[in-house]
Amino acid sequence: MAASILVGNLAFTISSDELHALFSEHGDVTSARIACDRLSGLSRGFGCVEMSSASAARSAISATHGRTIAGRRLHVNLACPLSS
Repeated sequence: MAASILVGNLAFTISSDELHALFSEHGDVTSARIACDRLSGLSRGFGCVEMSSASAARSAISATHGRTIAGRRLHVNLACPLSS
């Protein structure tokens, strides 16, 4: 079962590919997207990562929450609760 993760406080210079690479260290990443402003196209400082399994998502959250990337401390949480 896939699990979605919200990643906040991202540096505005981080790309979707870099976000994908960061989380792929902890399991199979289905998708990684940076939220961008519609008008300017610039990053809004948060993104969404979808992992292929709940266990990979838990591992990724444990490893990345609070980690400093590009001078910013990440806030990483589940987008919705996981079932056991």
